[in-house]
Amino acid sequence: MTREQILRILAGFFILLSLFLDGTISMEPSWLWFTAFVGLNLFQSGFTGFCPPEKLLAAMNIGKPCGWSKEDNGSQ
Repeated sequence: MTREQILRILAGFFILLSLFLDGTISMEPSWLWFTAFVGLNLFQSGFTGFCPPEKLLAAMNIGKPCGWSKEDNGSQ
């Protein structure tokens, strides 16, 4: 599994979790701020290529390199 796949799974999980917590447990819109934060991070990483969770996964050596980022190209 590549780091990109892991990040997509984590982002989807966090969005669904925050929507679940907002709709069933707390019934307050405060959990929607967490959803907005995850979406904003996905949005900016699409333009800049900088994704802090990807850097964390790389530092912990979790997942296979994607092959398209600068740091991953040297390992192929």
